[in-house]
Amino acid sequence: MMQRTSEAFKLALLDAYRGRCAVTGRAIQPTLEAAHIHPVADGGLHRLDNGLLLRADVHKLFDAGYLTITPKLTVQVSPSLHRHSPAADEYTGLEGAAVSVPQRKADRPHQDALAWHTREVFKSD
Repeated sequence: MMQRTSEAFKLALLDAYRGRCAVTGRAIQPTLEAAHIHPVADGGLHRLDNGLLLRADVHKLFDAGYLTITPKLTVQVSPSLHRHSPAADEYTGLEGAAVSVPQRKADRPHQDALAWHTREVFKSD
């Protein structure tokens, strides 16, 4: 059942984001993943407003707290990412960039979920 729910979630995000990464704008489908803003394991839901379509590497950075999407729908990159890798310019260059969101307002990332991720997951140091 969980596998089906995850597949349906990804298909819904692919449709809502028109097959493009919310952060990079890339449309290479095999690299795109369904990301939960507030993970299901921590009380989040399989809802479009709790999801982002992200390229696999951006998804890993998001889940690890090295990158977040602010409630103002801009990218924030953790200063600690550059300390881990001086070659992180590809990602630190995303700082402040506006993210793409679904056309339907109801499908856009929920402000509370984004605030939760920024507060609870993002490495702000």
